[in-house]
Amino acid sequence: MSERKVVKKVQGMATQDGAGVSLKRILGQPALRNLDPFLMLDEFGSDNPGEYIAGFPEHPHRGFQTVTYMLEGKMRHQDSAGNSGVIQSGGIQWMNAGRGIIHSEMPEQTEGLMRGFQLWINLPASEKMSAPGYQDIPASQVPELTLDNGVSVKVLAGEFDQIKGPVSTQSVKPLFYDLAFSEDAEQVIDLPIEHQCFCYCYEGCIEIVGEPIVQGELAVFSKGNKLRVKGNAGARLIVLAARPIGEPVVQYGPFVMNTEAEIHQAMMDYRSGRLVG
Repeated sequence: MSERKVVKKVQGMATQDGAGVSLKRILGQPALRNLDPFLMLDEFGSDNPGEYIAGFPEHPHRGFQTVTYMLEGKMRHQDSAGNSGVIQSGGIQWMNAGRGIIHSEMPEQTEGLMRGFQLWINLPASEKMSAPGYQDIPASQVPELTLDNGVSVKVLAGEFDQIKGPVSTQSVKPLFYDLAFSEDAEQVIDLPIEHQCFCYCYEGCIEIVGEPIVQGELAVFSKGNKLRVKGNAGARLIVLAARPIGEPVVQYGPFVMNTEAEIHQAMMDYRSGRLVG
């Protein structure tokens, strides 16, 4: 058995995106630009409507996939491929931008708490110009295991203890878990040894091989086939892992390709109306 250890920790950076939504950029900031194949992780969370009500109006994407995981609240997705859906507490939306899509994510509430994550996952060169796709998954379709030690695990994508998550549209087939500790406990997670892996603690405090990770910290791990997490009662974290793609990443805003020429083409296609269709 080879246990994974913490090799880097970063704090999220406060910023705004969309039409002025306040959020914390955890991955995709100067301290951690990307973590192949993961490109960006944002945490949004506020009970002040002024910090989220303007939402994310129509904007383009090409070359990667976006994942929205809603902890609390409601948000409507619409896109140029004709997809529409409302993501609610505990639900997931998994969108393949592929060769091009224009979408919006707008609040379906005018008060109360809105909290969740948005993740960007890269596509290999062979799939960057794939057909756009979309999967809307309600909380009722997300399996949740309550283990003997009091730890509950939501399996959003991939497989945990032979329980498969509901996501079927992903390309790089990541593992995506949400863990909650109802009491002080230790949980071991089996992982493919070659996968890139990180976790983000969004409530309480956890410990990995003696290294504390507090609320608001992302931890990047060394290679290994076991991740041993000690959590305090009330701790919550997301764990993500996937096989690295190992290709050049050239990003310009909402376009992520392999070369500068492909980025210029994406910009021209968007300006001329050829990004979608």
